[in-house]
Amino acid sequence: MELYKGRPHNCEGRLPREVRTYDFLDELGITYYRTDHEAAGTMEACSEVDGILGVVICKNLFLCNKQKTKFYLLMMPGDKKFKTKELSAQINSSRLSFADAKDMLKYLDIEPGSVSIMGLMNDTEHAVQLLIDEDVLAGEYLGCHPCVCTSSMKMNTAEVIEKFLPATGHDYQTVHLVGED
Repeated sequence: MELYKGRPHNCEGRLPREVRTYDFLDELGITYYRTDHEAAGTMEACSEVDGILGVVICKNLFLCNKQKTKFYLLMMPGDKKFKTKELSAQINSSRLSFADAKDMLKYLDIEPGSVSIMGLMNDTEHAVQLLIDEDVLAGEYLGCHPCVCTSSMKMNTAEVIEKFLPATGHDYQTVHLVGED
């Protein structure tokens, strides 16, 4: 794996959703670094990607309420444990669960394993509420996928909040997750 600044020089063979991500970031003037890799199936593989990028990739969870009328994208540090009850109380939504893959594809144009804040650029109806753990916001950089699980990116957190989110028409809610047993 190597670290590159910006988009691939040749996008042949890459999925359209990945190329659209690079197009969108370039259009906004957001600086990003990326690395290509195999789909990470183990924590060791994830750690290797984190090491190349110099940042821990965020854990991104696509959630919904029981009625499937509200959808949430939660960004949290990869090393925190997710506790449904802890989050539910903060967003006043009981019975949170993981949303279906078909809803992930419908709203974010992302498949399981590739969930990322970048998918919000595809949520033109603003059906998904972004939730960001305060520890992610405190970091200078954040790591995520460009809508595919075979590449990972590093971007300045402030640029994501101040440029990317307004361009998608999304806001976010800060949450405090302890994640301890």
